[in-house]
Amino acid sequence: MAMAVQRAFPEAQVTIGPWIDNGFYYDFYFPETTDAETGETIPSRKLTDADLKKVKKQMDKIISKNYPITREEVSREEAMKRINAINEPFKLEILEGIKTEPITIYHIGDEWWDLCAGPHVETTGKIPKKAVALQSVAGAYWRGDEKREMLQRVYATAWNDVAELKRYKKMMEEAKKRDHRTLGTKLGLFSIQEDAGGGLVFWHPKGSAVRTEIENFWREAHVDNGYDIVYTPHIANIELWKTSGHFDFYQEGMFDQMDVENEEYQIKPMNCPFHCLMYKDELRSYRDLPFRWAELGTVYRYERSGTLHGLMRVRGFTQDDAHIFCLPEQLQSEIVAVLDLTESILSRFGFSKYDIMLSTRPDKSVGGDDIWDAATKALVGALEEKGWAYGIDEGGGAFYGPKIDLKIRDAIGRTWQCSTVQCDFNLPDRFDMEYVSAEGTRERPIMVHRAIFGSIERFFGILVENCAGDFPLWLAPTQLKLLPVTDAVKDYCKEVSRKAAKRGIRVEVDRGDERLAKQIRNAEQQRVPIMAVVGVKEMDSGKLAVRSRKEGDLGMWDVDDLLNEIDESIDQAEEMVKMGEVEVKEEKQTDSE
Repeated sequence: MAMAVQRAFPEAQVTIGPWIDNGFYYDFYFPETTDAETGETIPSRKLTDADLKKVKKQMDKIISKNYPITREEVSREEAMKRINAINEPFKLEILEGIKTEPITIYHIGDEWWDLCAGPHVETTGKIPKKAVALQSVAGAYWRGDEKREMLQRVYATAWNDVAELKRYKKMMEEAKKRDHRTLGTKLGLFSIQEDAGGGLVFWHPKGSAVRTEIENFWREAHVDNGYDIVYTPHIANIELWKTSGHFDFYQEGMFDQMDVENEEYQIKPMNCPFHCLMYKDELRSYRDLPFRWAELGTVYRYERSGTLHGLMRVRGFTQDDAHIFCLPEQLQSEIVAVLDLTESILSRFGFSKYDIMLSTRPDKSVGGDDIWDAATKALVGALEEKGWAYGIDEGGGAFYGPKIDLKIRDAIGRTWQCSTVQCDFNLPDRFDMEYVSAEGTRERPIMVHRAIFGSIERFFGILVENCAGDFPLWLAPTQLKLLPVTDAVKDYCKEVSRKAAKRGIRVEVDRGDERLAKQIRNAEQQRVPIMAVVGVKEMDSGKLAVRSRKEGDLGMWDVDDLLNEIDESIDQAEEMVKMGEVEVKEEKQTDSE
């Protein structure tokens, strides 16, 4: 693609082009140019859909030529010489970032080359041209730095054959319909108010209702599984972040400090140092362990404006954080319990398919061989005890310990990074955390970081897209909507509404100023799972004519019976499908009968 872009637009300068999920992108810089005849300055090019078509035609020609793709190894000096010869300044910066030698270059025939680690197919003709598609153009700053050049990022995708590409395009069309940003506005769930700043989420009443339900379920599940719920401050003295190491290793992701009575305070990017301080409040005994402390802790991290994306990438978010402090011999059973709880919680929200990765010790790490081996063995043992298949990311662990990462698979087959379980040998040392062993010696506890949702905001976005905004009954912002046919029944509707609200059912009464068909349509567009039509007949009989958004007509119900049924369905996280009374109309007899 980069070769095709430079063929179509020779002024384009190449930067980076990595692969991503379901495709790849390439970033290009288009400098101002000068008209050879008039001498006028031509502004930098802004790629359009028509330009992408030109690029695709060039790609098809390159594929048809069946150019060989060859690898060459050169010295750093030779690479620099060649880059200077073609005036590609961004490639010089890329070269500076390559620490290994020799430098590898890939050639497409004798026509074009680029720095690349490879590998590639042998010839361009092996790429099925009809299974390649250019998708869109977006802006991106070089190195993600808004002070640097603005680049144009071309997104593309490539597949083995046309059938695979068609399936992918169909999935992308479905994903567009499910976009949580669009549905969030349409359903009145949340907003990002640019007047307040990017990446800061405003939860509207309906979104707040869903979030509250999620958080309540999370708390109950944790308490039931032996966790204590804790709360910690939103800011702390900068010395805490120096002790934890975040100030040294994570400073780019932290907001600037604030002055408080001539001391520097930091708004928190993490919750873990607070839990470490709580542990150190007193000397612990081995008999006290394990501690399981869980917190829905809101943290704030600096993200560049170009990286923000709805609820998926924000600057303020609430982690469903928990830390376990345990003995080495307790580690495997604690990990199994975390995986059990993860499975239980995610299944409640309809997620039962996972991709699991075990990440092992990287080259740079803290802690001795014995503790790394024991922790890795405990993670492997826990996964095997669960009977879960997993991949291994050799060297992909954090510097402070090995970890398990879990991606959930949604309704249209996409995977999302969600849960994580991480051993930590670093913070117990930094905070000098100890317990008294059975032999009376002072020992370090094992610390486990774990999150199940990752963050409430991101999980909410995933959930909206998974169900296309059509929440299950137990989560729906409005679970029951009463539709009055006439003003004469509005007081009756209010009485039913009060009864339902007292049971904790989220209920609304339509204003009733539109025809019944429009009321039903409006309720369905707002994804209300249960509707009840209320006319004079229903009022006089103390019943409701019930309709399910997913199942259709559910017949006539006594009010208390309906509320009991809704209650039971909510408790079981099931949809209401039971039928009420169905009116049977008698056929008129003819004279001959």
